[in-house]
Amino acid sequence: MSDKKKVARSGRLASDAAPPVAARKPHSFTYHGITVEDPYHWLKDPAYPEVKDADVLGYLEAENAYFESTMKPHQALIDQIFEEFKGRQKLDDEGVPYRYRGYYYDWRFAGEDEYRTYMRWPVDANDAVKAGDESRVQEILNGPALAEGLEYFSLGAMAVSPDGRYLAWSSDTDGSERFVMRIKDLESGEALGEEIPETISQPVWSSDSSMVLYLVVNESWRPFEVRAHRLGTPVSEDAVVYHEDEESFFVGIGSTQSEKYLVIGTGDHVTSEVRVVSAAQPLAEPTLIAARRPRHEYEIDHAQGRFWIRTNDHHKNFRVVWAPEDDPVEANWQELIAGTDEHYIRDVTSFENLLVIRERIDGLDQVRLRDYAGNESYIEFPEAAYTVGLGANEEPEAHALRLHYESMVTPDTVFDYAVDKGSFETLKVQEIPSGYDASRYETVRLMAPARDGASIPVSVVYGRDFEKNGDGLLYLYAYGAYGAAVPPSFSELRLSLLDRGFAYAIAHVRGGDDLGYHWYEEGKLEQRTNTFNDFVDVARYLVDEGYTAPGRIAILGASAGGELMGAAVTQAPELWGAVILAVPFVDVLNTMLDDSLPLTPIEWPEWGNPIESKEAFELIRAYSPYDRLEARDYPPMLVTAGLNDPRVTYWEPAKWVAKVRALKSDDNVVLLKTNMGAGHQGRTGRFRGLYEHAEEYAFILAALDVGASRDGAKLK
Repeated sequence: MSDKKKVARSGRLASDAAPPVAARKPHSFTYHGITVEDPYHWLKDPAYPEVKDADVLGYLEAENAYFESTMKPHQALIDQIFEEFKGRQKLDDEGVPYRYRGYYYDWRFAGEDEYRTYMRWPVDANDAVKAGDESRVQEILNGPALAEGLEYFSLGAMAVSPDGRYLAWSSDTDGSERFVMRIKDLESGEALGEEIPETISQPVWSSDSSMVLYLVVNESWRPFEVRAHRLGTPVSEDAVVYHEDEESFFVGIGSTQSEKYLVIGTGDHVTSEVRVVSAAQPLAEPTLIAARRPRHEYEIDHAQGRFWIRTNDHHKNFRVVWAPEDDPVEANWQELIAGTDEHYIRDVTSFENLLVIRERIDGLDQVRLRDYAGNESYIEFPEAAYTVGLGANEEPEAHALRLHYESMVTPDTVFDYAVDKGSFETLKVQEIPSGYDASRYETVRLMAPARDGASIPVSVVYGRDFEKNGDGLLYLYAYGAYGAAVPPSFSELRLSLLDRGFAYAIAHVRGGDDLGYHWYEEGKLEQRTNTFNDFVDVARYLVDEGYTAPGRIAILGASAGGELMGAAVTQAPELWGAVILAVPFVDVLNTMLDDSLPLTPIEWPEWGNPIESKEAFELIRAYSPYDRLEARDYPPMLVTAGLNDPRVTYWEPAKWVAKVRALKSDDNVVLLKTNMGAGHQGRTGRFRGLYEHAEEYAFILAALDVGASRDGAKLK
């Protein structure tokens, strides 16, 4: 029987229909004397970012139809898991109010609303609101109303003017991450009618509330300019505050904790340059803090008449310095906290009464408090492994520090930490309406040996009745890029796997900064393959430790994590029983050669520049998952894409699936699902997004031939 006529089967997954077959069209390119054939290049629409080629759209639609037909027999399982997910969401949910300039701000979900409604009330009405009197609660933005009738809706940012009168907010309605900013008069409730297209990120206000500063993206989706819009004037007259010519640098804008200064940053993944300008005079010439130089990263904040700076100028794990407000040039920097190998300093927030330094020690989040007299202490947390971060701390002073805390077994918990007393006040614990008993689960932190002698941290959670008998089911996750650590956090969705007998593990592979900046460096550029090797070695370690067996491991990664999944599939396909590559960055070589794409120039410090360097070309070609595919057996795969995705373009996952199908020698199912009206994040809305996760879990369970439900400790 020919490959084209095989019935595709993976566990309980099967399809009576033949999968789509992508045409092979001659295409090649040559760099550094090396010619590469790419017969699926045609899947990139020449009109991109518009996608209107009939052949391309026809192929994607055929793949979506094949996905639907293959998953249709498992619709009951998808629905069951989706209902489990929904049952863990509090329908009438709300945030924790935070105080800012005379108001408390909060958000709410009502019933099965997909989007939040935002509101505020005056500080002097807070006691009445707590008692149930909402007569002075003002709705400032209604997400469900704004999203009505839209297939896709993403609220980009909200910023209230210092005088409390105006709200600048932005939205994206197609997933392209090109936001339209609008301004609402909160006194009248009316929109000003001044729409600003092609924006991204959070806007900031001048101190007199007359002007809002925002970022603009160019045709290549690069934030390249800061502009200032004065209320009541035409958008066409907006002043350019800062323009960045370097194609590999993205621009950002924010404000200091004191709100005295606006901060304009520009840079790539490893180099930064910062300017500040008075919030009272935002059109004045910005002050440069330190001129850009390769691999110098720094950030600033302001309090007590000084700038407080986190910099890696002396140590890769960063140090903290301060500079005088009137002359903050680098020559005047004074060291406050030296950089060390043990303390990885990740963030400095300067309140008027203290510095809050977020750091990581031995891979574990820590929060250091230091007053301006030099007294300091660490906040102590109750568990051995957890993740903690700052919440909404909008006021210049922090007498009660808002924190978010969670672990693999502890749901998201919002605390106010009383700085003077050293005590916690619990404000909110994530509710699981269908029930959650933390005592039923156990979490451990392991160290897995890598093939080069490194020790890779692994966070694992499982039910207390999970048996390490060498035959267990395992879900393994990792990311491993850009210095982005994966915290050992809680997931209510994960319970649907744990309660079906899975162990769930996070491999803290190199490429993230879990153990410090060196952990990031050891997973990029020439050392990129450490990330892939670490992941495979963690899986093999968990097999050796009795958690699972080859073929009983489900793996998932998204974006750069999808690249990791592709590399794992090509390196050790026999280990995996189900693979999900979500919007995967798998065609690394082609993308890094295409400098017309928005993320290519800024990505060269991460992956290398194969246009200029033959060594980088050969290295990337050697590990790029798309280029490493060969004729062999492959595990079951579900691959997702977003037609409007500006980060990982839709044709990367499409080309991957086409090539896998052409080469594979097995009859395992390989599916491609493209969101035709969404981008990198998939569908929006709190329940619509959950449905896609339910499809993923159903794919895993079917591919591994796992029962649909759980009764006590036994699978039905």
